[in-house]
Amino acid sequence: MATVSPATTVWTRNSAPAEKRNVWTAMKRGFRSRCPRCGEGKLFRAFLKVDDHCSVCGLDYTPHRADDLPAYLVIVIVGHIVVPTVLWIETDYSPPVWLQLAIYLPFTLFASLALLQPVKGAVVGFQWALRMHGFDDNAPGDIPPV
Repeated sequence: MATVSPATTVWTRNSAPAEKRNVWTAMKRGFRSRCPRCGEGKLFRAFLKVDDHCSVCGLDYTPHRADDLPAYLVIVIVGHIVVPTVLWIETDYSPPVWLQLAIYLPFTLFASLALLQPVKGAVVGFQWALRMHGFDDNAPGDIPPV
């Protein structure tokens, strides 16, 4: 008499039941420094320090790996605003160098500081929406979130 053993199940992302996560909604919530899942709890405990978890829904933020991506994105955004403006003003009006430096340097500094936290929040929301770096609730336990 032949015995039949149950089929071995292999975990895949497609086999695990998962909640729908809208990338744009999560990024907008993160941009507003709110929890990417519920949109209510605070994302940051300090200027660039992401909190450990959401105070409303309890989402664990510790797996996020934003690293240097927000800074690179801010450099690209501010650079695409400042450089064409500087070239346009220089070619059309030719103001003195001291005036240009007195305007462009503070504007670049304040624009960069103003965008750094929202962009980092959007990156964390993006990672949560795509289940990156341990934000997947259904991940198998033997695979590290790296």
